[in-house]
Amino acid sequence: EEFLVEISGTTVTITCPLAEDGIKWDITGARGESRESKYIIENHNSNPVDVSCSSGSRKFQMYLKARVCTNCEELDTLAVAGVITADLLITLGVLILVYYFSKHRKGKAGASAGSRPRGQKMQRPPPVPNPDYEPIRKGQREVYAGLASRGF
Repeated sequence: EEFLVEISGTTVTITCPLAEDGIKWDITGARGESRESKYIIENHNSNPVDVSCSSGSRKFQMYLKARVCTNCEELDTLAVAGVITADLLITLGVLILVYYFSKHRKGKAGASAGSRPRGQKMQRPPPVPNPDYEPIRKGQREVYAGLASRGF
């Protein structure tokens, strides 16, 4: 058996698990006689309180640490599920639109700042030979004969 706590705005309603009449409530030193099984705290200031309810020899205790606010809005599960579903659908729609429009632009060449016009790839001419590094020809081996390989 447990307490039932309901919070709405700054009002906290506590229901004692005892179903008998003549329930005595004790809330942090302020003793309140209530014959009902519900105890209502109006304008609760979010301070933690010790709550106990008793009837005869049976007693139940609870430590209540409830955060309340005056400008809070209560949302049910259906509203939260609807907001999440709508957000996912909108995100999926934007992704499909971006994909659709980017798919059609692939074939077109854009004139952006860093792009060059794409034409046929032309072959580059061979580099100009450097006379200091000419290849060895059959008749000119003696020019390079003085260059012996050195052992390192």
